Amino acid sequence: MLFTRATEYALLALVIIAKENKPLGTDYLSKRLDISRSFLAKILQSLAKQQILKSYKGATGGFTLARPPQELSIKEIAQAAEGKHISVFDCSSDQACCPSNKGDFCTLWPFLNRLQNKVDHFLEELTLKDIME
Repeated sequence: MLFTRATEYALLALVIIAKENKPLGTDYLSKRLDISRSFLAKILQSLAKQQILKSYKGATGGFTLARPPQELSIKEIAQAAEGKHISVFDCSSDQACCPSNKGDFCTLWPFLNRLQNKVDHFLEELTLKDIME
């Protein structure tokens, strides 16, 4: 699957964070988005680890964007939130991952790989700023 709730929540949180001029905490974001605090905290930590967010500790701590929204691609955000390369299908990037074990004989793989490449390019070009507008 291309995106899960982790990507959805990451994008929603990043839009809110991008619009603020101060660090926002997990409690505030989880209440505003009405989502699980622990799940959101895990996502935000992943985004911070991939240098999409900056994390600040303390009473006035929270998260801010590490770079401007126009420099954050949706592909980069999704991969950080998901913790893996995003794929249209399991085998679309690598024919060796074919779930039907057809490998070299799979007639769908060339089509799936072209589709994956187009999706990758689109998501690399689409930025957080684009979805904020």
